[in-house]
Amino acid sequence: MTDQAPDSKNRSATYIVSGGASRLGAAFVRRISKAGNNVVIGDLDESAGAKIAGEFDESVMFCRCDVRRDEDLAGLVQCASDVFGGLDGIVNNAVSYLDNGITSSRADWHAAFDVTLFGGAVLLAEALPLLTESPSAAVVNVASIAAKVAQRNRALYPTAKAAIIHLTRLQAVQLAEANIRVNSVSPAWTWSTPIELATAGDRSHADSVGASLHPLGRIADAEEVAEVVNFLLSPDSSFVTGADFPVDGGHSILGPDAGHALQGQLQK
Repeated sequence: MTDQAPDSKNRSATYIVSGGASRLGAAFVRRISKAGNNVVIGDLDESAGAKIAGEFDESVMFCRCDVRRDEDLAGLVQCASDVFGGLDGIVNNAVSYLDNGITSSRADWHAAFDVTLFGGAVLLAEALPLLTESPSAAVVNVASIAAKVAQRNRALYPTAKAAIIHLTRLQAVQLAEANIRVNSVSPAWTWSTPIELATAGDRSHADSVGASLHPLGRIADAEEVAEVVNFLLSPDSSFVTGADFPVDGGHSILGPDAGHALQGQLQK
């Protein structure tokens, strides 16, 4: 796969990954860095974020960021500009798992959407002056297969993720003239922080429960999602915008609500 394209100043491409201290976010950081790029990790978890950045040389840095705070988002963009001289793309991965289903309070709806949806939207708005200067800017919004099917006992997370997919289309249309591509990825069950916590770190249990939900017979590795994200950031996808890429092991081709009863078996 082609490495990311440098700009006219011959600097390496630079990407922000929000929620970059999570297991999934860290996989994005590692894959983007492997392609020869600079990465700015944005996250609230200073310990985890600094630890991930410490795996690399000065091409990867951590910047504490609360995506609910506009000044933090502006600071994240400023970090990229000050340290690396520009910005070529964003991976919007910050997410809230707050969800009490359809009985959720107004405060809960605001809190969940503020992290999962609004943060990424405002981050892109803050970054536009730098992205428009890049010759090959690209944005990837992390949605979910949950955006496309109804689920029992959940409302906030799936609805916010569904909104991300449509926001991606709107951003893609409105930014095409500036040569900024915007796409989304929709993972199904992935070995990520919430599933790791739910299973007490038992990957084999997660795979066995998820097998009937995914025709490939297991859940995804975070690194498999990261490969698709890196593709969408790279010049290899230069004519792709406004698309949503399922990374779901065939989950989306199953019948309606397939395997919903198994969801309760994940908890250990």
